[in-house]
Amino acid sequence: MWIILGLVLGIVVGHTAPSFAVKIKPLADAFLRMISSLVTPLIFSTLVVGIAAHGDDLATVGRLAIKALIYFEIVSTLAILLGLLMVNAVKPGRGTHIQSKDIVPAANGTITWDGELFKIIPKSFFQAAAEGEVLQIVFCALMFAIGLCRVPSRPVRQVMISFLHSLSETMFKVTGLVMNYAPIGIGCSIAATVGKNGLKVLISLGKLVGTLYGTLAIFIIVVLIPIMLIAKIPVKLFFRTVWQPFLLAFTTASSESALPKAMENLEQQMGIPKKIVGFVIPTGYSFNLDGTSLYLSLAAIFCAQATNTHLPVGKQIVLMLTLMLTSKGVAAIPRASFVVLAAALGNFDIPSDALSLILGVDAFMDMARTGVNVMGN
Repeated sequence: MWIILGLVLGIVVGHTAPSFAVKIKPLADAFLRMISSLVTPLIFSTLVVGIAAHGDDLATVGRLAIKALIYFEIVSTLAILLGLLMVNAVKPGRGTHIQSKDIVPAANGTITWDGELFKIIPKSFFQAAAEGEVLQIVFCALMFAIGLCRVPSRPVRQVMISFLHSLSETMFKVTGLVMNYAPIGIGCSIAATVGKNGLKVLISLGKLVGTLYGTLAIFIIVVLIPIMLIAKIPVKLFFRTVWQPFLLAFTTASSESALPKAMENLEQQMGIPKKIVGFVIPTGYSFNLDGTSLYLSLAAIFCAQATNTHLPVGKQIVLMLTLMLTSKGVAAIPRASFVVLAAALGNFDIPSDALSLILGVDAFMDMARTGVNVMGN
């Protein structure tokens, strides 16, 4: 409610007092700085915990774990690819022309294998953290998680997992504190954007929301339903089973609220063994966020279009690979994916001005992508 109020007030101020609206933009920039400061601890801790905490399960469940993880990776990659295809086809950000103070290096179009390799492997974890190099942070997190899984002493391993789990939970609470400032940040950002560019930017926001909802619907029809048919899953029974968890996730914008009901329905209504449900569903909450993956790719290219930042095909492929990895560390809580999106934009020299514009309608998009996350699991 407060975010919507901030959005409306920002539009009014930007339209009626454009010169004043532009001057309050630093209040919006402060919000983006707070978001950026969350990136490293949030991504590192959630990725390590998501992998290392299931180390014993992978050995116990065996083939089921391998099948589940391969499925998660394939489907979430398809979601990212579909998002890229749709946003390039519809171009919801075209014509917005958000002017940015950020200096964006001109893309020379040259991509070398060693250049891309060294964008992944850092000289120092702390340097990567300070510079916000997401791929390098992900690389360090993956190496750390694999090394942690190989520690033979379970008590020793559990101490580190517990510490990182505490860190991730703390960072989610910090994210919540930062989001308390969101109505002010959004209001000032919308006001400055409307004051500088006029009311036409709202048309692009409407196109973005419509493109997301339409693309998520296409994803369900062309990806999830064919998978059900191939796996011989009764489609009607599936939708009856998932309907209540889907509504819970959609209305609360939180997958966690739907977790207990989803597990109960799968066991009781579809007759899936408790051992399978107990492994696949919690693991999927870290590795199988289809709706979020699709949203990240769509929103990132929207920001590039809105700020007139050219991303060649090669860079978009690297962006897809980056999101494929970083989306695995997104928690199932409201607007946590916004932190990952902010990091991705900085990594690909996309000005952050459009980011605060997206946040104004992010609550509406969060509901849809969270619902699809639950359905995909």
